[in-house]
Amino acid sequence: MSEPKPATEATIRANRAVRDQLPFDDETDFANADRGLIVRATGQIYTEDGNLAWDFDRWDFIDGDAPDTVNPSLWRQGKLVSKAGIYEVVDGIYQARGFDLAVTSFIRATNGWIVVDPSISTEPAAEALRLVREHVADVPVVAVIHTHSHIDHYGGVRAMVDEEDVRAGRVRIIAPVDFLEEAVSENVMLGNAMARRKSYMYGEIVGDGPQAAVGTGLGQVTSAGTVTLIPPTDIVSETGAELTIDGVRIVFQHTPGAEAPAELCFYLPEHKALCGAEIVTHNLHNLYTLRGAKIRDSLIWSKHLHEMLQLFDDAAVLFSSHHWPTWGNTELRDLIAGQRDMYRYLHDETVRLANHGYTPVEIGERVHLPDAVGKRFANRGYYGSVNHNVKSTYVYYLGWFDANPATLHPLEPTESAAKYVDYMGGASALLDRARVDFDAGNYRWVAEVVNHVLFADPDNREARDLQADTFEQLGYQSENGTWRNFYLTGAMELRNGLQRRHVLETASPDSVRAMSVEMFLDYIAMRLRGPEASDLSATLQVELPDIDESYVLILGNGVLNHHAGRIDSPDATITLDRSVLDAVVLGTVDLQDAVEAGDITIAGDGDKARAFFGQLDSFDFWFDIVTP
Repeated sequence: MSEPKPATEATIRANRAVRDQLPFDDETDFANADRGLIVRATGQIYTEDGNLAWDFDRWDFIDGDAPDTVNPSLWRQGKLVSKAGIYEVVDGIYQARGFDLAVTSFIRATNGWIVVDPSISTEPAAEALRLVREHVADVPVVAVIHTHSHIDHYGGVRAMVDEEDVRAGRVRIIAPVDFLEEAVSENVMLGNAMARRKSYMYGEIVGDGPQAAVGTGLGQVTSAGTVTLIPPTDIVSETGAELTIDGVRIVFQHTPGAEAPAELCFYLPEHKALCGAEIVTHNLHNLYTLRGAKIRDSLIWSKHLHEMLQLFDDAAVLFSSHHWPTWGNTELRDLIAGQRDMYRYLHDETVRLANHGYTPVEIGERVHLPDAVGKRFANRGYYGSVNHNVKSTYVYYLGWFDANPATLHPLEPTESAAKYVDYMGGASALLDRARVDFDAGNYRWVAEVVNHVLFADPDNREARDLQADTFEQLGYQSENGTWRNFYLTGAMELRNGLQRRHVLETASPDSVRAMSVEMFLDYIAMRLRGPEASDLSATLQVELPDIDESYVLILGNGVLNHHAGRIDSPDATITLDRSVLDAVVLGTVDLQDAVEAGDITIAGDGDKARAFFGQLDSFDFWFDIVTP
């Protein structure tokens, strides 16, 4: 495999300039990140089948001064986020930090632990619980709180509790309204595309080191273990709702539509401890995540933080589901207010400039946070960035079209690329001029123009190598961890081709089982090859005897509509158990194979049913990104 290259002089100058822009002599975050340490976590955690789920030691190289190949601000954040162990927040509240992308919190109740956000997968979650029981208190888990619907806040739940105890009422699971629907839809409906893009975003396949991944700013990386999900028993749907769980009084703030579609924060009055979930952390978060997801509302986000300041004005400590806590009422209020103003500024400036007629790209180049907000390390763009967040805010309101007719109906990239290269005098002439710009450090421009050569001729070795070198330098300069990972993964794939490695796939068995049949049928409808199926017409009755549910499927015009119930005289009746549906969506059973095995029976016009099955698409995880 081709090896990474060193930083160029242009990159060295750019990274050294960062040291003069930010207050690196402020060590407050390091003191807070180390405060309350009970035990360090080291070593590796593996899945039952031998795959690496988590490695505590992989970030040991992040020490000392930043190398020339890493933005020093991102290097600093990596030092903080890679600290792994069990920490005391205050008496009765503890955290497992550095066990996954997110932080898991443990609240001591009368008879056991209330666990908050049990990470992505069961393997690191189990190790966190083991260490807490060994070094703090060996008591059972009596409740789990999922602050929101992202996978890093629920996937490890089965390491904490047994579903039978939940069903029997011995363990409670608390979540915000719409939690289950949002958790499942995000990770299954577009799970293949998101998971592939996630492999870029989190640097899952590029490796770790000064010339590779150094983390994502929000956390270091996602674990790659077993994802689980248990439906909640208690739903929080409004601010001010209260629960007393095993003697612990909890006051909730309902905060949907900002960082996640379904989210809550909460306050523990007896501890004067505020859990900010993921709406207040030590970085600028994503209004649009590069793995792909629904755009988030920066205005609502700022309003939730403003409300938080009014509701919990006597809080003495703030702990969240990422990063380290903040102690002191003045200090935590300053952090919340700074983040409130940051999201409000991004929103208002984007809308103001859009009303002047500026386009997303132009707005991205013009919006810069005021120094009083933007130079705080807690507001730096390690995970989200000002540039891509303001573009997403424009799209949130006005959509993808910038109103210039020239951009209304462009050619697709492979076609336009060939014409660009021809207009520029051919690939050789373009690459000669691009190398001059590369030597001058004009990497953004080089990436733009060389991309045309690649999409006109993806096998052009000179173009692949130059684009890889360019992406690499852009990655080395990036303060944003996810930008760095995108650039460096792109460089690696251009040099060495696709690297099919073990990564987390979000459509887990528990996620699929949690889908309602209506959601599953929407998933099936999405898989229908519309053009090929446009001439098919059928009305199908689906019977699910094991759960005593019936559905009508109406196929026509290249789409599948459906509703619950029965109709007279369908073209065919399809009978199968819900478990067969689960196996099909997970890809462990082929639809046609299940028919032939008798797990799916068809009465009536079998040809129409089989024609429908035959038009369901499947997806290759390892699709190309940096080439057509």
